[in-house]
Amino acid sequence: MIPMKISKDEVNQLPLGHFEGDIYLIEDEKEVAEAIQDLKRYYRIGFDTETRPSFRKGVSYDVSLLQLSTPDKAYLFRLNHIGLPKPVQKILEDPSRVKIGAAVRDDIKALKKLEPTFKQASFFDLNEELKKVGFHNVGVRNLSAMVLNIRISKAEQVSNWEAEELTKKQQLYAATDAWACLEVFEELYSKGYLDPLFSKEPS
Repeated sequence: MIPMKISKDEVNQLPLGHFEGDIYLIEDEKEVAEAIQDLKRYYRIGFDTETRPSFRKGVSYDVSLLQLSTPDKAYLFRLNHIGLPKPVQKILEDPSRVKIGAAVRDDIKALKKLEPTFKQASFFDLNEELKKVGFHNVGVRNLSAMVLNIRISKAEQVSNWEAEELTKKQQLYAATDAWACLEVFEELYSKGYLDPLFSKEPS
């Protein structure tokens, strides 16, 4: 049985876990086509974004990074270098592909600020939807603990996402967040926890 709530202490007792697949950092538009070609093979994709934190009132930054993950590959698009390329925008607007994230409303708002023509389609917000089926605690860290039995480190969350080079730790953190959203969804879907939200498709 998957618990519907968890305490901070219970989360902290779990073993650290992270994405173990291949991470691709996309810093040049020339690298976009190959990434999109691979992502198009999947109908469910883990989704997240990162923005450089601001520690001063009235100062904010545009979204820096977009993460799209499959079960074994995570693509990190450095939007502060390449903007929102059209092929990436198309995947985010494709109604036949579900993009799974947590608290996606802010992510979508940030992407629209970067590219006003962006019109999202088929996003699944774990935070909003899982409350409907009885989960008391949401958020990537809590959900990963309850559903995947791992503790995700949040140490890199407030690091500089516009740094000249993203460290390996930053890349792993970013990849893990998007991948974990996908894994949580798949696990809950396969075990029937999401049945009240939509009838299962025939396998």
